[in-house]
Amino acid sequence: MTGTRTSDDRQAPASGTIVGLVGFGRALAEAGLSVPLDATTTYLDALRHLDVADPAQVYWAGRAVLCRAPDDIDRYDAAFVHWFGGTLPTASHRQGRRTRTARIAALTRTGDPADGSGDDSPHLQVAADDTDLLRRRDIAELTAAERAHLGEMLTLLRPRPPRRPALRSRPSRRGPVDPSRTLRDMLAAGGEPVRPRRHHRATRPRRVVLLVDVSGSMTPYADALLRFAHVVTRAAPASTETFSVGTRLTRLSRALRARDPELALAAAARAVPDWAGGTRLGDTLRAFLDRWGRRGLARGAVVVIFSDGWERGDATLLGEQMAQLRRLAHRVLWVNPHAGGEGYEPIQSGISKALPHIDRLLAGHSLATLEELLEEVHRA
Repeated sequence: MTGTRTSDDRQAPASGTIVGLVGFGRALAEAGLSVPLDATTTYLDALRHLDVADPAQVYWAGRAVLCRAPDDIDRYDAAFVHWFGGTLPTASHRQGRRTRTARIAALTRTGDPADGSGDDSPHLQVAADDTDLLRRRDIAELTAAERAHLGEMLTLLRPRPPRRPALRSRPSRRGPVDPSRTLRDMLAAGGEPVRPRRHHRATRPRRVVLLVDVSGSMTPYADALLRFAHVVTRAAPASTETFSVGTRLTRLSRALRARDPELALAAAARAVPDWAGGTRLGDTLRAFLDRWGRRGLARGAVVVIFSDGWERGDATLLGEQMAQLRRLAHRVLWVNPHAGGEGYEPIQSGISKALPHIDRLLAGHSLATLEELLEEVHRA
């Protein structure tokens, strides 16, 4: 029949496009979207019936097949923008909704936005390469557009909270014999021998405490570090506490539990009275220990301090408070953005006094180093 295309007439996507779509599947997995193999096969089969040169058709086909829950849509949208670039296609009933635009065009090697002409594979490769370069760039050297793109990349992080042994045990197929459950089964069977029941030691989340320096010397990193703290808090809101330190101590845990990162950062900014002020780490750490730490918040916790170590107060007091914190906490990590620079030496007054009482000194000047910090916290 005229105007009708049969299955033999349909043209399969080009090999370069297939490679890009397979890579897109891996990007979805890294974004935390669980995509079964049958869904990926269905997605590729659906594209054989569509025009793969049309981003809208590629977008809506993937969203219909790969998203299984409402929470998956935001992760899918972010991964689609980061991988393919451009603007998210919108439906007619979503015209009133704000459209999120990709900022990958400002990160290309040439600096010119892609015009959408020619093969898609080179653009996919450039986007992936530039994203990897941005992961390793110093946050203080990023432009406004790169900072906005970095904020979107931070939302794709999937922290794994550390665990600690619990007092209770859980049933298991392997492990030591559970005497009480085995005895109950024997009584239920009239005293006849039964297969032994087994159990294993249960675990529960270990508390994580983040102390973020918001003084003037940390201003280039403070926004990114608070966004990082928001991601960690959202991953385990019941076992994560965040404070800002400067000239005074401010608890930000409640503000950072908001789902939307922009709303969370705005609430945190309103709560901090000493933004870009001075640094009195010794006094603020003593306030934390007196009000929160000794009462249980720091006991057995992983405490992460984000600061460059510049102390305007008494450095000896900081050393004394760090020694007390080390006796309470399970692990103490100090994240100094300047530690990633070549030839860095911890000679600042604050960091030199704190260094004997910390487990590891880490760099936090880039997204890649923050990802390494997440692994270090998880291993704790």
